[in-house]
Amino acid sequence: MTINLYAGWIAFLLGGLAGAVTGLYFHGEIWLGGYGSWRRRMIRLGHIAFFGLGLINLAFALTVSVFQVASGTTLPSILLIIGAATMPSVCYLSAFRSSFRHLFFIPALATIGGIAAFLWRILLL
Repeated sequence: MTINLYAGWIAFLLGGLAGAVTGLYFHGEIWLGGYGSWRRRMIRLGHIAFFGLGLINLAFALTVSVFQVASGTTLPSILLIIGAATMPSVCYLSAFRSSFRHLFFIPALATIGGIAAFLWRILLL
Protein backbone atom coordinates (compact mmCIF):
# COMPACT_ATOMS: atom_id res chain seq x y z
CA MET A 1 0.00 0.00 0.00
CA THR A 2 1.43 3.32 -1.10
CA ILE A 3 0.25 5.17 2.01
CA ASN A 4 2.42 2.91 4.18
CA LEU A 5 5.45 3.74 2.03
CA TYR A 6 4.76 7.41 2.68
CA ALA A 7 4.17 6.74 6.39
CA GLY A 8 7.46 4.86 6.62
CA TRP A 9 9.51 7.54 4.92
CA ILE A 10 7.80 10.34 6.85
CA ALA A 11 8.56 8.47 10.08
CA PHE A 12 12.23 8.20 9.04
CA LEU A 13 12.32 11.94 8.39
CA LEU A 14 10.71 12.72 11.75
CA GLY A 15 13.11 10.34 13.47
CA GLY A 16 16.06 12.11 11.88
CA LEU A 17 14.71 15.53 12.90
CA ALA A 18 13.99 14.34 16.44
CA GLY A 19 17.50 12.94 16.69
CA ALA A 20 19.02 16.15 15.38
CA VAL A 21 17.15 18.27 17.91
CA THR A 22 17.90 16.05 20.89
CA GLY A 23 21.45 15.60 19.63
CA LEU A 24 22.06 19.26 20.38
CA TYR A 25 21.69 18.52 24.09
CA PHE A 26 22.66 14.87 24.64
CA HIS A 27 26.17 15.76 25.77
CA GLY A 28 24.82 17.33 28.96
CA GLU A 29 25.05 14.71 31.68
CA ILE A 30 22.13 16.14 33.62
CA TRP A 31 19.98 17.04 30.61
CA LEU A 32 16.40 15.94 31.31
CA GLY A 33 17.51 14.48 34.62
CA GLY A 34 20.49 12.44 33.43
CA TYR A 35 20.95 9.46 31.14
CA GLY A 36 18.83 7.04 33.16
CA SER A 37 15.97 9.41 33.94
CA TRP A 38 12.39 8.66 32.89
CA ARG A 39 12.21 11.75 30.66
CA ARG A 40 15.41 11.02 28.81
CA ARG A 41 14.53 7.34 28.32
CA MET A 42 11.11 8.27 26.90
CA ILE A 43 12.70 10.82 24.54
CA ARG A 44 15.15 8.16 23.30
CA LEU A 45 12.33 5.63 22.92
CA GLY A 46 10.22 8.12 20.95
CA HIS A 47 13.15 8.84 18.66
CA ILE A 48 13.81 5.17 17.89
CA ALA A 49 10.06 4.44 17.59
CA PHE A 50 9.96 6.68 14.54
CA PHE A 51 12.54 4.47 12.83
CA GLY A 52 11.23 1.12 14.07
CA LEU A 53 7.60 1.68 13.15
CA GLY A 54 8.59 3.44 9.96
CA LEU A 55 10.52 0.32 9.02
CA ILE A 56 7.52 -1.88 9.79
CA ASN A 57 5.33 0.28 7.53
CA LEU A 58 7.92 0.13 4.78
CA ALA A 59 8.25 -3.66 5.14
CA PHE A 60 4.47 -4.00 5.00
CA ALA A 61 4.20 -1.96 1.80
CA LEU A 62 7.03 -3.87 0.12
CA THR A 63 5.62 -7.24 1.20
CA VAL A 64 2.20 -6.32 -0.22
CA SER A 65 3.97 -5.48 -3.47
CA VAL A 66 6.08 -8.65 -3.57
CA PHE A 67 3.17 -10.96 -2.75
CA GLN A 68 0.89 -8.90 -5.01
CA VAL A 69 -1.85 -8.91 -2.39
CA ALA A 70 -4.83 -7.24 -4.00
CA SER A 71 -7.32 -7.16 -1.14
CA GLY A 72 -7.65 -7.57 2.58
CA THR A 73 -4.87 -5.21 3.57
CA THR A 74 -6.84 -2.09 4.51
CA LEU A 75 -7.16 -2.96 8.21
CA PRO A 76 -3.48 -3.87 8.67
CA SER A 77 -2.49 -0.73 6.76
CA ILE A 78 -4.56 1.54 8.98
CA LEU A 79 -3.44 -0.16 12.19
CA LEU A 80 0.25 0.08 11.27
CA ILE A 81 -0.09 3.78 10.48
CA ILE A 82 -1.88 4.33 13.80
CA GLY A 83 0.99 2.53 15.54
CA ALA A 84 3.58 4.64 13.74
CA ALA A 85 1.80 7.86 14.65
CA THR A 86 0.90 7.08 18.23
CA MET A 87 4.00 5.30 19.59
CA PRO A 88 6.38 8.28 19.29
CA SER A 89 3.57 10.61 20.40
CA VAL A 90 2.87 8.62 23.56
CA CYS A 91 6.61 8.38 24.28
CA TYR A 92 7.10 12.14 24.02
CA LEU A 93 3.94 12.90 25.98
CA SER A 94 4.99 10.42 28.68
CA ALA A 95 8.37 12.10 28.95
CA PHE A 96 6.74 15.23 30.28
CA ARG A 97 3.67 13.83 32.02
CA SER A 98 4.12 10.28 33.24
CA SER A 99 0.38 9.62 33.38
CA PHE A 100 0.40 9.42 29.57
CA ARG A 101 2.24 6.09 29.95
CA HIS A 102 -1.19 4.53 30.43
CA LEU A 103 -1.84 5.15 26.72
CA PHE A 104 0.90 2.80 25.53
CA PHE A 105 -1.74 0.14 24.92
CA ILE A 106 -2.97 2.13 21.90
CA PRO A 107 0.20 1.96 19.77
CA ALA A 108 1.05 -1.51 21.07
CA LEU A 109 -2.35 -3.00 20.20
CA ALA A 110 -2.50 -1.16 16.88
CA THR A 111 0.92 -2.47 15.84
CA ILE A 112 0.32 -6.02 17.08
CA GLY A 113 -3.14 -6.04 15.50
CA GLY A 114 -1.81 -4.75 12.19
CA ILE A 115 0.95 -7.35 12.05
CA ALA A 116 -1.38 -10.18 13.11
CA ALA A 117 -4.06 -9.18 10.60
CA PHE A 118 -1.49 -8.98 7.83
CA LEU A 119 0.04 -12.34 8.69
CA TRP A 120 -3.44 -13.84 8.73
CA ARG A 121 -4.08 -12.35 5.28
CA ILE A 122 -0.86 -13.49 3.62
CA LEU A 123 -1.04 -16.96 5.18
CA LEU A 124 -4.43 -17.36 3.49
CA LEU A 125 -2.89 -16.85 0.03
